[in-house]
Amino acid sequence: MNKDILYNKKDRKILKKELAAESFNRITCSFYRYVAIENPSLSRDTLYKEWNQLQIFGRVYISHEGINAQVSCPEHKWNSFIKNINSYDAFKGIPVKRAVRDGRSFYKLVIKVKKEIVAYKISDEDYDMGSVGSHLNAQEFNDRLEKENAIAVDMRNYYESEVGKFEEAIIPDVDTSRELLPAVKKMLNGHESDPILLYCTGGIRCEKASSYLIKNGFKNVSQLNGGIIQYAHEVQEKGIRSKFRGKNFVFDERMGESITDDVIGKCHQCNAPADSHIDCGNDACHILFIQCKKCNTTYDGCCSKECKEFASLPIEEQRVLRKDPQKVVSKSRYSSKIKPKLRELRN
Repeated sequence: MNKDILYNKKDRKILKKELAAESFNRITCSFYRYVAIENPSLSRDTLYKEWNQLQIFGRVYISHEGINAQVSCPEHKWNSFIKNINSYDAFKGIPVKRAVRDGRSFYKLVIKVKKEIVAYKISDEDYDMGSVGSHLNAQEFNDRLEKENAIAVDMRNYYESEVGKFEEAIIPDVDTSRELLPAVKKMLNGHESDPILLYCTGGIRCEKASSYLIKNGFKNVSQLNGGIIQYAHEVQEKGIRSKFRGKNFVFDERMGESITDDVIGKCHQCNAPADSHIDCGNDACHILFIQCKKCNTTYDGCCSKECKEFASLPIEEQRVLRKDPQKVVSKSRYSSKIKPKLRELRN
């Protein structure tokens, strides 16, 4: 009896070629829910079978605490996909947010079982999902930003805010989600009674973050409902002035979707205005950084001269050199130079 293959086995280049050859449009969307899932592994396998048949691509995390999904669905199968999601009691009525800009965002389906659907690495005693910050729509969020003593906090990693952010927001200087909550708590020390306004890409990071802050004594915590994605839709549909400037960074092949025409980022190599994140073209590096068109040409899509030279070597020679850590060009050697902290970018 043949066993179902519940993961992708094709090479990335083949998958991208197949994606480019598709004759139909795709809808990029995201959704999440904190909900008890008794058997995440079984749920993972079931969803993979059904969504693979629907030609769903994307990245999905499932855990005992819920689901977090960013996916791409063929336009002609959209209704079937929504019907499938709602066929599960745990996901019935889950808000599904369409991307601000559609495009070829994913080229394969990956569903993983995780301990947390957002990797904050905090204990169960540090939060209570039964007590989260109030949800604000776009107009309400804008109005709260105008209030005296209101503090907006970007709950994303710092590199996401380099290309887009709310004008008044404070930006935690952290690289990973697990660093974020302690850093935010420290930054807000002494403001326990002030209005705290949280925002992130789609809302999921603010759910647990708001609960964490409330558990730690903050009395007036709110969050942007649906995150930047929903905010952008409401701004466009209702004619509201956008207080978010620039691009919304996204974790897929698009790397970002423009909310306004403002370019607030800077090329990490020449400091010219730029808002395009790319992965270094050196397969031994792949560091994520911002690069302008001129530097992209100069460095062949690499983050440094060293990476450009390494990437130009024959593949067999690269493989040999990778075995010697002293000769490999990698992000461990060049990240501090290419991905500066926000405090360096502000100067």
